[in-house]
Amino acid sequence: MRTPDTNLKRNIPEPKIVDGLVQLSTLVQAVLARAADSFDLSVLQGRLLGVLRDREPTMAQLRLLLNLDKSSTTGLIDRAERRGLVCRSPVLEDGRSFRVTLTNEGRKLAAALVAKVSAQVGELTDDLSDTNRHRLSLLADAIVQRHAAAHGIDLSTTITPPDAVHGQRPQKGKHQ
Repeated sequence: MRTPDTNLKRNIPEPKIVDGLVQLSTLVQAVLARAADSFDLSVLQGRLLGVLRDREPTMAQLRLLLNLDKSSTTGLIDRAERRGLVCRSPVLEDGRSFRVTLTNEGRKLAAALVAKVSAQVGELTDDLSDTNRHRLSLLADAIVQRHAAAHGIDLSTTITPPDAVHGQRPQKGKHQ
């Protein structure tokens, strides 16, 4: 049986775990930055494309997924929309909400970005055995899933055909 002191110690991660996760995060952020820059994107725009490649979130959901405030999310989507990468369409069930989706150009760019990031992350993990790569994947996923559940973030990756959920995509002034 654990004593309160043991429980307290368990909640404080070992320095090696902290150092390892911070250093790994730094490496991954550098990969994302280089890949995004190669497509004339900011890291945040690259993250946006990554999120939207397999989801059609509302603006509110997107704000949570990207950990942004409301005005930053709106600005990000405004810039991506002007560039022809995303479009917003009203959610019929909620007249105040908008769903964000990739345009065809956005899908192509997202696919190219994901391919580049995947290749570069693959280089980071090349020296790991298949078993350790699988373990790393499972551990990273478990950490992300636990964090999302604790913060009410929906990580589902289903895309419903737009016409089935929220009607036709807007035509006036919106990119298709």
